[in-house]
Amino acid sequence: MISLTANLFTMWKRIIFMIAFIGAILLGSSISYAAYIAPPSTVGEAVVLIDADTKEILFAKNPDKWMHPASTTKMVTLLTALELKGTQLDELATISSYATSMEESNLGVRVGDQITLEAVLEGMMVASGNDAAVVVAENVSGSVEKFGKDMTRIAAKAGAKNSVFLNPHGLTQMGHHSTARDLAMIAAYGMKYQMFRDKVANDYYKVPYQNRAPVTIRTTNHFIRNKYPGANGLKTGFTNAAGECLIASATRNGHTMIVVMLNDDNRWEEAVQFLDYGFKLRGVI
Repeated sequence: MISLTANLFTMWKRIIFMIAFIGAILLGSSISYAAYIAPPSTVGEAVVLIDADTKEILFAKNPDKWMHPASTTKMVTLLTALELKGTQLDELATISSYATSMEESNLGVRVGDQITLEAVLEGMMVASGNDAAVVVAENVSGSVEKFGKDMTRIAAKAGAKNSVFLNPHGLTQMGHHSTARDLAMIAAYGMKYQMFRDKVANDYYKVPYQNRAPVTIRTTNHFIRNKYPGANGLKTGFTNAAGECLIASATRNGHTMIVVMLNDDNRWEEAVQFLDYGFKLRGVI
């Protein structure tokens, strides 16, 4: 009798265990299914979403395709200047006639202007000034050609593997190219530094000329202007060869997401969609 009772008890334990095991599997499958979040669709030719904190790529479309980067190039110009001249940005910049001859968009610097290199950098990022980019190149490396080599070297240090930069502004030039993945890696690298973050997030900037009245400019980045929650950068770009480009970044609860969109006619809307997607994946509201 005792043996029969023990056997029944053992059998019921096994049945209960099996029910619990099967339930756990079904519950786990349900949770996994519920946790899946479909990525947004995109019309962009090359798009990458990166978790800037871990460098993990969360979405990629043609991530390694060589592309014209247009004025997103200026992000690399900024990073190169900070890496090579970070402690000497308060020096007055020399402005050449070549710099002032650049086609638009321009900051509006003039030969003989008294303005620090740091102010030129800040103005370059806000106004997307091609003239300012050349001023930076000439003052940091001595020439546009030498600065291009420095840009390529610094970009590689930041994790870029398929980029060559020949100029500081991004105007179309044969051989000047990058990829969505490379630009995402460079952006994530730059956002680790406070000076970089300070200069890619401005909506307005009062350019502090020392020889003439300050000039207030506003960013060309509608992503920043539209006040997306946590928006803190980064850079727009457009040329006929490159199409519409955007590198957009946002930080919430100390967590930073960056999306790179190259040749994307729907960049403003998609930037929001992809950043929302990234934050949801990380459980950040």
